Amino acid sequence: MGSALADQVSSRLDRARRAAAQAGVDALVVTPGPDLQYLAGVVKHSHERLSALVLPTHDEAAFVVPRLERPGLDGTGVDQAGIRVLDWVDGEDPHGLVAACLDGVKRVAVASDMPALHVLGLRDALPLATQELATGVLRELRMRKDPAEVEYLRRAGAAIDAVHAQVPGWLRAGRTEAEVGADITAGIVAAGHSEAAFVIVGSGPNGASPHHEVSERVIEAGDVVVVDIGGPLPEGYNSDCTRTYVVGGPTDEVTDVYAVLQRAQAAAVAAARPGATAESVDEAARAIIRDAGYGEYFVHRTGHGIGLEVHEEPYIVAGNALTLEPGMAFSVEPGIYFPERWGARIEDIVVITDDGCEAVNTRPHELLSC
Repeated sequence: MGSALADQVSSRLDRARRAAAQAGVDALVVTPGPDLQYLAGVVKHSHERLSALVLPTHDEAAFVVPRLERPGLDGTGVDQAGIRVLDWVDGEDPHGLVAACLDGVKRVAVASDMPALHVLGLRDALPLATQELATGVLRELRMRKDPAEVEYLRRAGAAIDAVHAQVPGWLRAGRTEAEVGADITAGIVAAGHSEAAFVIVGSGPNGASPHHEVSERVIEAGDVVVVDIGGPLPEGYNSDCTRTYVVGGPTDEVTDVYAVLQRAQAAAVAAARPGATAESVDEAARAIIRDAGYGEYFVHRTGHGIGLEVHEEPYIVAGNALTLEPGMAFSVEPGIYFPERWGARIEDIVVITDDGCEAVNTRPHELLSC
């Protein structure tokens, strides 16, 4: 032990225990997914064979794993931090192994993405314990990024900015969205991501659909094109950045509407500071768009948290009175969408600092002509 990973895992497990105890939870059971990656540095996929971190609030952690997968724990946080491993073979009851670690517990919080197969198996194995989601406990940890996590987000932001810098060379009339998307996908990996998690190339009327991906539509001169792209670094932390382009010169309408969008996005970034609420950042952008007469065309929240998942806490949306604190990271991405005509969006990832926020994306916000 003594490695940086061991220290990180030990610290996070201790924080998770304290948070669970404060919530009145006796134990956490975390199956593969972002929560497990955060807590123990283990990247796995859930399937019918149970793997789970078992974390009682007043006892040592254990990791239940199929014996055939035990070698995969070498070098992970489970291995480095010396977490007790309980392996099992087909024909044995892994849910019973979990229950044996949790004798007498009354409240168990399970990972939100735990398969129902295992939720029900644990219910049967722990008939006297109530189950609830661990989301309320773990989100308090995950949405406050530590300095190492912030550095990963900076690296992810710089990597996706490098891809956006190449988009004008790929985006031109006569090419399909899918062709441009293929170039972007390759560029995302070449820039240092492990994969392209999503590629949106919304040209002309497709740009009015915020979650359009790519199609065989041929890009035309005069099209406004929304390009929203991102993916994870090998360490798991994600990028997400949107810029809007125009093929050729914009019309007066596009120029005027886009100017409103720029002001709205800048206002929201300026509002993102410690002590502000998540909903106040949303309103900073929404008020400008609404006052310009385009309120009905801004059809989604202003932002979402980001880290090991592209979408996680905190959500920048009306009704979320969460007070922003240093280390919270999220997108600021207002958009204006005219159905069946065109749309536009500007998105940066920001991290709350002691006195404001830091944008990890630095590409120009102007409407970029190709």
